[in-house]
Amino acid sequence: QLQLVESGGGLVQPGGSLRLTCAGSGFSLEYYTIGWFRQAPGKEREGVSCIRSYSGSANYADSVKGRFTVSRDNTKATVYLQMNSLKPEDTAIYYCAALVLSRCPTESAEYDYWGQGTQVTVSS
Repeated sequence: QLQLVESGGGLVQPGGSLRLTCAGSGFSLEYYTIGWFRQAPGKEREGVSCIRSYSGSANYADSVKGRFTVSRDNTKATVYLQMNSLKPEDTAIYYCAALVLSRCPTESAEYDYWGQGTQVTVSS
């Protein structure tokens, strides 16, 4: 059974850092593109970042460029989202999602599998 599990969320002060982890099981994660999305209360889910299968190339939303970095370790079936210089507007539930194509769609509906999400709260 294919499963994605996010972890690493929590409460952090503005300017702080967190590293989110997306662990895959039940499938070969190396063949999947992994997207990171977030959803804040009362807002639509938005794409944050994406890392392609095979090439490992990545995309970022303009709102996180220069602050967030996505990476993957296929030997551990894990994708990471390093988040630095966090702002209160980064507060949301963060989800990872998998797509068995080597591209990075921005529409969440194009992804095949989703994790349960992890809460990130940026507040002083």
